[in-house]
Amino acid sequence: MRLLYRSGLRYALITVLALLLIVGCAPAQPAGDVEAESAPAGVDEGVSGFAPAHGEELSSLAEVVAKVKPSVVAISTESTTYDVFNRPSTQGGAGSGWVIREDGYIVTNNHVVEGAKIVMVTLDDGRNIEADAVYTDPLTDLAVVKIAEYGLPAAAIGDSSTLQIGDALVAIGNSLGMGISATSGIASVVGVSLESSPGQTLLDLVQTDAAINPGNSGGPLVDSAGEVIGINSIKIATVGVEGMGYAISINQALPIIVDLIERGRVVRPWLGIGLYTMNPYVAEQYELAVDWGVLVTGVVADSPAHEAGLEPGDIIIKFAGEEIVDSQALARAIDAAQVGDEVEIIYWREETKKLTYATLVASPPSP
Repeated sequence: MRLLYRSGLRYALITVLALLLIVGCAPAQPAGDVEAESAPAGVDEGVSGFAPAHGEELSSLAEVVAKVKPSVVAISTESTTYDVFNRPSTQGGAGSGWVIREDGYIVTNNHVVEGAKIVMVTLDDGRNIEADAVYTDPLTDLAVVKIAEYGLPAAAIGDSSTLQIGDALVAIGNSLGMGISATSGIASVVGVSLESSPGQTLLDLVQTDAAINPGNSGGPLVDSAGEVIGINSIKIATVGVEGMGYAISINQALPIIVDLIERGRVVRPWLGIGLYTMNPYVAEQYELAVDWGVLVTGVVADSPAHEAGLEPGDIIIKFAGEEIVDSQALARAIDAAQVGDEVEIIYWREETKKLTYATLVASPPSP
């Protein structure tokens, strides 16, 4: 997905972010600050409140769709944009979501609702309801929309850790803003990491060849038991590329969703780098010093990583005493730390092994 090239003694990363089409609409929080509600009943046990269903495999894709579709919603948004003369205009967007709790909590992507002044939810029975509140986490591209409805059909949650390449999957959502539809495919790759913006790397993605089009963002990716194992998020769209859509795995997403429901936002330790897992092929191709660890693909200005002197092209092999073998290991190590912790980082720069220290800060709030 990314190409390193050599320039003198330094390496620079060329990402293919231009190929990443964020499907759905742009457009997060309705106008005005939203106060987080007190923790609603049913989630005071955290993630355990949403235990995987572990249902039996259904006999047909039609049964899978019939089971999940009542929980899938269409989301439409309105946001204000300005032209070069600073004249305002209203822009509409379309995306998808799914009911995670019967008392009106709906999961979607951050980029579906980001910047929206109005967020409307269309339920499976045709009712259109304006959102009361929107809670977002841009770092993971996740959001929770709250509507004042009860008795909604909540989708069953699966276990993405059991997913294997070749497993049948169904993507359901508001494709092209034309209403709820379904496409099918398989799990092409599991455990994928993609840098979606500077300092933001989406982890533990599920790649599928099920067609994911604009408007599908935020909708569920379900397994053959009709259980949600992913949240459709991004795709690669360019001439000659087919069948490369990505969903955020439910196991990765669920703790974030619970925080958004309980607290209204997610606060986590933040280092401020883009990540890419090293491998022998990349090391050999570009004559790097080590063939394991995590390659730094970007450093956010004034972030802890920047203050610690990290640069694109560095390869992190140890963080806070933990050996780092891939990007998910580093993400877990950062999450295990506390805001304010000073952590030791061991890394390679060209042919030199180096040591630095970074003081982690709280993740930046939504813009």
